[in-house]
Amino acid sequence: MRQTAWPHPPDGRRGMSKRTRDNLVAYSFIAPNFLGFFIITLIPMVVSFVLSLFEWNGATDMKWVGLDNFSSLFAKHSKFPIALGNTLLYVLGTVPLTMICALALAMLLNKKLRGRNFFRTVAFFPYVASLVAVSVVWRNIFNPNYGPLNNTIASLLGVELSALPQWGLGAWALPSVILFTVWKNMGYYMVIFLAALQGTNPELYEAADIDGAGAWRKFRSITLPQIAPATFFVTMMLIINSFKVYDIFINIFAGPDNTLTDASRVLVYEIYNSAFKSLNYGFASAQAIILFVLVLGITLVQFSVEKRVTE
Repeated sequence: MRQTAWPHPPDGRRGMSKRTRDNLVAYSFIAPNFLGFFIITLIPMVVSFVLSLFEWNGATDMKWVGLDNFSSLFAKHSKFPIALGNTLLYVLGTVPLTMICALALAMLLNKKLRGRNFFRTVAFFPYVASLVAVSVVWRNIFNPNYGPLNNTIASLLGVELSALPQWGLGAWALPSVILFTVWKNMGYYMVIFLAALQGTNPELYEAADIDGAGAWRKFRSITLPQIAPATFFVTMMLIINSFKVYDIFINIFAGPDNTLTDASRVLVYEIYNSAFKSLNYGFASAQAIILFVLVLGITLVQFSVEKRVTE
């Protein structure tokens, strides 16, 4: 039976081309993520830029102050310089130490060891464990008076507790939280390094063995260049997450009213404190803009360095 050929739509119009349909399908997949970014991230960023130029407590009329909020960041009464300094020290301590521990752990667990999968799971477990639960444990471990850390050191060395570091207090606050952060997150970055190590070319190591290259030479000349993309990703994520740190400090150091001392004050906490406790949304927005510019600048520098290295 002969099939009837249906005429084309009038005026030369045809149905959508395959390319158009494919594009619409692709756009439909990325639309939810784009809408989420637009509503949750992009719009608040624009609003924050606008608010940084005003003085507003959320109840009264907005008052234009121009750049006064930015100039007030470094005034005598401002805690912003303290928070900025603590955050920079936290980043400088956390990023390299986490990278070293994660890479060393990945290289160790990349070898053919008995129970390797078990130890990989153990190393990754702190990352998925509840932050609140492990923070309570570490607060007790760091307690300078009855914590097991200082008591164990005191019994081994035969010294008084008062002569040992006062973990979590004063100058020892940042070292305490850096150690906790490294222990909590190195398992996640270990997995990234482990995947990169398993993708390296084994023939290069065989050639290096024939040439008599040592372990350090093979690591520097073969391993590091091959895992450079993973190293760049880990470095970038560590820096961004370290600048945005808030929950770790709150869970370990916060008092009953969720306040932090100057020794443990960080940027995101200072932004939260200015916005929701002092009700100074313009001043908080100015601090958020400084944090955004700081992270953006470091990220652009990282991309530039990574591009030059890979070229």
